Amino acid sequence: MTLSPRDRTLTFIGILLALFLGALDQTIVSTALPRIVEDLNGLDRYAWVATAYLLASTVLVPIYGKLADMVSRKAIELWAIGLFLVGSALCGLAGEFGTLPVLGDGMSQLIIFRAVQGLGGAGLFAMAFIIIADLFPPNVRGKYQGFVGAVFGVSSVLGPLIGGFLTDYGGSLVPGIAGWRWVFYVNIPLGAVALWFILTKMPALKPQGEPGRLDYLSAFFLLVGLVPLILALQLDKASYPWTSPTMLAMFGVSAVSLILFVVRSLRSQNPILDLSLFENRVFTTANIALFFMGAAFLCITIFLPLFMVNVIGVSATQAGASLIPLSLGVVFGSIVSGQLVSRFGHYKRLMLAGGVVLLIGTFLLSSMSPDIPYWQVTLYMVVCGLGLGPAMPLYTLAIQNAVEGSKLGQATSASQFFRQIGGTVGAALMGTVLATTLAGAFTNVTAQESTGVPAANVSTTEGVGQGGVAEIESGVRSGFAEQYALIERVVRSGDQGALSQLQRNPQIPQAFKVRLQGASALSQAPRAAQDRVLGAIRTQLDAQADEAVAETTRTVKVAFTDAVTRIYLYATFIVAAGLLATLLIPELKLRTTNAPAPQAAD
Repeated sequence: MTLSPRDRTLTFIGILLALFLGALDQTIVSTALPRIVEDLNGLDRYAWVATAYLLASTVLVPIYGKLADMVSRKAIELWAIGLFLVGSALCGLAGEFGTLPVLGDGMSQLIIFRAVQGLGGAGLFAMAFIIIADLFPPNVRGKYQGFVGAVFGVSSVLGPLIGGFLTDYGGSLVPGIAGWRWVFYVNIPLGAVALWFILTKMPALKPQGEPGRLDYLSAFFLLVGLVPLILALQLDKASYPWTSPTMLAMFGVSAVSLILFVVRSLRSQNPILDLSLFENRVFTTANIALFFMGAAFLCITIFLPLFMVNVIGVSATQAGASLIPLSLGVVFGSIVSGQLVSRFGHYKRLMLAGGVVLLIGTFLLSSMSPDIPYWQVTLYMVVCGLGLGPAMPLYTLAIQNAVEGSKLGQATSASQFFRQIGGTVGAALMGTVLATTLAGAFTNVTAQESTGVPAANVSTTEGVGQGGVAEIESGVRSGFAEQYALIERVVRSGDQGALSQLQRNPQIPQAFKVRLQGASALSQAPRAAQDRVLGAIRTQLDAQADEAVAETTRTVKVAFTDAVTRIYLYATFIVAAGLLATLLIPELKLRTTNAPAPQAAD
């Protein structure tokens, strides 16, 4: 391939822009989702908007990798960008024309179109590392792949900010177009720029070796195996427990299909994933490490906002902003590690150093207390980001350096796939840990003041989420207000029904029930006398409500702290497993050309 340095740089910029689109779309939509489900009346399908994209963008990655070993990389990249932009435009139009045949209502349309976006997004993720491998030899490739990690970090910072801004103010851009629709439309001009760079500056980048034909049966078994597996991991375990018939059936279909995929791959002349790659120690051990690192990364990012809202007491927006230090750490760590490996030629020691730093970061997170200050959490997130930074470029670099060029696409896409699957599995398992821990902590939690007039019960996890402790406080005070309203009815009108309801309340001590017996007699007293009694009761209840709120809030904070720190403790062991796998990766000298790779030691 003959390519001028200028065209090589412009092609690289185009690839990064395309990757930025896919990475941005993973975060920009989350901020707009509350407004979207309100407009499209789809609260019951809220999670499916993200699940559809994740599902499509994960299961197609291995197939894109195989196609990259068969046909022009440029053609695949253009197809992926085009499909992503079509999906973006359709998402923006979801529900504009009402309910449509086959596609259903606006929310169903959005879910389907998000899947179309994901089909393109899978190509954007898979092809970025593959094309960079074609543009630059391994000995200098690290510093360029470091920018890929930086793109993910920057997109995770900008996504929620841009999404919130467009949702709130985008409606003023063009009258009649809701602001949240611009969250999808904004992809089109960015995608057009990326298309221009790739169309005009990128060469065809033909694959090495004989292309062969795509094994459609192998692809079918792979898709049928992955789709139910990822869906099962994403489903709400409160509605679909791990041992429910639905879950068991999905896992069963997945297991059978993946076994058939392996059998077919062993017999096929041109499999989707050449299983002989697993004979390469670098490929195998690096992907095992990526699986664990992907799980650790998602555990850190998913559960920290819950801690920030329910323990630190910040708003949902501030909780999202708490991930910015992590992203900045990832950006810095990715770029610096990429530069260092290109300068000194050693990648394994940087991967190990990153793993150790991440191990320290997750251990620090696991030691958090309910009274931890915001700045300290920020510091811990920076440490985790610095540890995660090298994982993005260097594991893939090690794999690319160890495999032959004819299998570069399959090997590279496999590294993306194992990282994503690790994150999906880790998030699902840790989500179960969170729910189980909170359920145990909240089972018997009630806020009850000293005279026996109770506040509302605090349910297991209901009402504890984005509303945080403010929602719990509201529930506690409403409980006191309900009891006061009953007392007022008894005092004002002698309502025997209200008195009976108070008497039947098992949470009210017997001594207080005796005092209530004479309350109905006050209904005959002058209004001023009633006001004095009720005023004294209200003052007493308000003070007791304050005490109950403080006690219940503390209980909630402790429960969430226990749950989230337990998750981070498990994440520490997950990182340790990834670090152990990293130790087993053989380090090969980085090649100075894109000639066939040396064989890794068995």
